[in-house]
Amino acid sequence: MIKVLASGIYSSIQDIGRKGFRKIGVPISGTMDAFSAQLANHLLRNKEDAAVIEVTFGGCKLEFLTDTFVCITGADFFPKLNDTSIQLNTVQKVTKGSILSFGKRNYGVRTYIGVLGGIQTEEFLNSRSYYKGVTPMFVIQKGTMLPIVNVKNHFQPSLAKVKVNESHFTSNDISCFKGPEFDLLSPEQIALLKETLFSISQDNSRMGYRLNEVIPNTFDSMLTSGVLPGTVQLTPSGKLMVLMHDCQVTGGYPRVLQLSENAINILAQKTTGDTFRFVF
Repeated sequence: MIKVLASGIYSSIQDIGRKGFRKIGVPISGTMDAFSAQLANHLLRNKEDAAVIEVTFGGCKLEFLTDTFVCITGADFFPKLNDTSIQLNTVQKVTKGSILSFGKRNYGVRTYIGVLGGIQTEEFLNSRSYYKGVTPMFVIQKGTMLPIVNVKNHFQPSLAKVKVNESHFTSNDISCFKGPEFDLLSPEQIALLKETLFSISQDNSRMGYRLNEVIPNTFDSMLTSGVLPGTVQLTPSGKLMVLMHDCQVTGGYPRVLQLSENAINILAQKTTGDTFRFVF
């Protein structure tokens, strides 16, 4: 078991997502930065769909009530094990009674805690991903007990340390494709999409990132249509909304762009005030 001593600002259990239930209105959810989460599972030799702890802006503090192995990936909030700094992107042995904590932000927004065998919370609709209305909790709370597997004596951790390309956290280029309603845009609007340095507003979450800059438009309302994580909607106010992993399954605003999976991962490590450009 892992006991949550402090939950931080927004920490949740996530896996690769809840697939196959969009037809009944259930979002995909899953890890925001799938690259970082999958790296932790890969280094631990877990299954690809093993659940991890996604910690937004650090602040999380955990006590391990059994021996295990962990791997911390993604954003750097100076992780410590029993007050001793540990490296990111490496497998660490954790003994019973150990405390994992985080310090100030160095870079990134979301860090991932992978454990050997994955977090073993209950599955709902074939996924352990937290989502309000589907799972009993949508964030972990102080005092929460998180089940994990018992360590197998024969497990030999990899001694490898992976160096992640720093552009994953620093790149201002967000790659995208034309969305279904892209052709509604005028040449002037397309030029604004391509040339504007967009900034993330305070309205950003696992559901979506609203941007500050405006693309003026007079589009008529449209029929509600399917949307996905990475869909970029243009609202009547001219503000763009980039949908993320907890987004709804349909929307009524023009879908002018669609982000690549890698672009979603990169954007998930940005926050209020950060800037980027759309790269077609």
